Amino acid sequence: MTMSDIDELGPVDYLVVEFPPGKSNFTAEMAAHLASLVEDGTIRVLDIMTLRKDADGSVEAFEIDDLDEVDELRALETEIAEILAAEDVAHLAEAMENGSTAGVVVWENRWAAPFASATRRAGGQLIASGRIPIQSILASLEAEDDPTSEGD
Repeated sequence: MTMSDIDELGPVDYLVVEFPPGKSNFTAEMAAHLASLVEDGTIRVLDIMTLRKDADGSVEAFEIDDLDEVDELRALETEIAEILAAEDVAHLAEAMENGSTAGVVVWENRWAAPFASATRRAGGQLIASGRIPIQSILASLEAEDDPTSEGD
């Protein structure tokens, strides 16, 4: 990536999807949805990898071009920057259960790139970002609907 590319970069996010031991199930449906987001211009995938954490806690990382079963993602390879370093992999694997497998996706939010670029040109910078897990939203809604819960 050039400095010009970085100047126009939108916010960058990542997610790690873990599958419990013996339940690794990366599907073509998942890959098709990710490819559709890229095709629509919503996101640009910067890195994709699979992590495997053995029962003893040792970790193996596989980049997308190391994998055979994800043809839908092959088209994304041309833009993948492989930005995750070894220390990133180690940090992400700390959250994983021994014996599990996880998929890691790092992407640029292209939909927000013009706003992010304008913000930088105006001298602003992103100082915080967050994500609310759907489980937390569901728990909050259930608590609101529960007549025995405290609060108004």
